[in-house]
Amino acid sequence: MKSQSQKVIITCAVTGSIHTPSLSPALPYTPEDIAFQAIESAEAGAAILHLHARSPRDGAPTGDPDVFARFLPAIKERTNAIVNLTTGGSPAMTVEDRLAAAVRFQPEMCSLNMGSMNFAMHGLVDKVSEWKFDWEKEYLLGSEAFIFRNTFRDIASIYRRMADFGTRFEHECYDVGHLYNLAYFLDKGLVKPPIFVQSVFGILGGIGADADNVIFMRRTADRLFGGDYVWSVLAAGRHQMPITSQAALLGGNVRVGLEDSLYIARGQMAKSNAEQVSKIRRILSELSLEAATPDEAREMLALKGADNVKF
Repeated sequence: MKSQSQKVIITCAVTGSIHTPSLSPALPYTPEDIAFQAIESAEAGAAILHLHARSPRDGAPTGDPDVFARFLPAIKERTNAIVNLTTGGSPAMTVEDRLAAAVRFQPEMCSLNMGSMNFAMHGLVDKVSEWKFDWEKEYLLGSEAFIFRNTFRDIASIYRRMADFGTRFEHECYDVGHLYNLAYFLDKGLVKPPIFVQSVFGILGGIGADADNVIFMRRTADRLFGGDYVWSVLAAGRHQMPITSQAALLGGNVRVGLEDSLYIARGQMAKSNAEQVSKIRRILSELSLEAATPDEAREMLALKGADNVKF
């Protein structure tokens, strides 16, 4: 467990695969805009950039490594930030599709969802009166029937396939049971400390964004992993800043970004990812906490370094 005296790692999740272009004009989906907003977020204080790809034509989620290749080199050239590639992709993708970019580019970090779950965002349809692209509405409505698959076999396969590359993981835990799944893989020797645990709150299908739940997830992780983990928190939508601020006070690290929330304040949409990074950094400063640099985050998470990736 990270002691509270250490610096706080800020992760920025730049675009994700859940929000669609019609929900916010700020959501990046072209490679150029993803690169620009990622670089801007690193300059604002994000040590880790969590990245998905989207079709440049219509913003639909894609796992195509050739699309990732259109923005990864620019981000590496212009920042020292840690690149964290998704292996979650979208619930509509196969495991192979979700893993393709990570296998090709062998990043310092990847995300890894620690279990299968319902993952619904159909309620977002009510927020849109006019759609930019034909796919968006049906994609969101269809999530009412989504099962986001990550079986024990899937997770073990991802660990084994990435093992030779020295890539470490952001373990996304959407409920308490996911922490126990992670403990199972720790016992099996497929994951080694320090373990980066990302507790996720407020997704429909996962644990709720309540202050008591944050404490419960933290205490459960303490019990399961002792001093062998680094804890971070993200929260969806309007819960983003309050819950991440609570986590920081509990000695945790934080994740923001337009993947997780499209807002910067009550009723006010964010203009960019960097705006959210700047806000959480200000909050940390007001709490007498300091944001970690990318190299400090690398040391905390025992990463292989940017010179050892394939982009």
